[in-house]
Amino acid sequence: MDENAELVDLFEAHRTRLRAVAYHTLGSPSEAEDAVQEAWLRLSRSDSSNIQNLGGWLTTVVARVCLDMLQSRREKPIGIHLPESAANDSGGIDPEQEALLADSIGPALLVILQTLLPAERLAFVLHDIFAVPFDDIAPIVGRSPTASRQLASRARRRVRGVAPVLGTELRRQRSIVDAFLTAARDGDFEALLKALDPDVVVRSNGAQVIRGAAAVAVRSSGFARSAQVTLPALIDGALGMVTAAQGRPITLTVFTITGAKIAAIDIIDNPGHVAEADLTILDQLAD
Repeated sequence: MDENAELVDLFEAHRTRLRAVAYHTLGSPSEAEDAVQEAWLRLSRSDSSNIQNLGGWLTTVVARVCLDMLQSRREKPIGIHLPESAANDSGGIDPEQEALLADSIGPALLVILQTLLPAERLAFVLHDIFAVPFDDIAPIVGRSPTASRQLASRARRRVRGVAPVLGTELRRQRSIVDAFLTAARDGDFEALLKALDPDVVVRSNGAQVIRGAAAVAVRSSGFARSAQVTLPALIDGALGMVTAAQGRPITLTVFTITGAKIAAIDIIDNPGHVAEADLTILDQLAD
């Protein structure tokens, strides 16, 4: 009984860090907790006396569990912002710092990181956020240390491309899209009509569903307020927005602009098409 209590205490000393690793990798609090619980179950079934570095062992277990979870739901993309940290298995990380780390998660990078392959994402999380050496990451992702380094490097390049500088034409189009999104959030019918071409058409996964500015304005008014996160974005090079719920992109909206009006709105909610889209998140609109 005493030995079990001691093992529980040892595990609890690492729980906050393990949850942070899982949350940054999975982007879901409930799934992160599931991954941590699985690590505890595996520890309780193991001979802990043979584990020399418990923190490193638990981090590896959680990382492998997270990788399995990511690979099992590739059709449901996720992501999370990964800020810099000096955390490592030998020294640990202060709980207060970890709380600040969680608070610093940004929705833009949350969306963009979901475009990474599971192995890329995990290599990036472990190395760039938790300072896990590539020699330790390699067996987790099933690659050599050199290949693991390349995985993290590709992820890093993608993350650094989150906020591009728009050209003159795209900036002009961006202002039109911004006006539409603001009007939609505010339920401003007149402003919506002003942003829309009289013959604007809305298509859902390629099929026309609405035509005409008045009809589109009625359907659009207030819609963005129900979304957990709505972010302006370049979607396959065109201006649009990403709607996310629980940290996962669920809908892409692409705008076609003719002159100074929105002529077409394409809504994409097919999980496969969402996952395959080339997303570049722009800076978020001010509330």
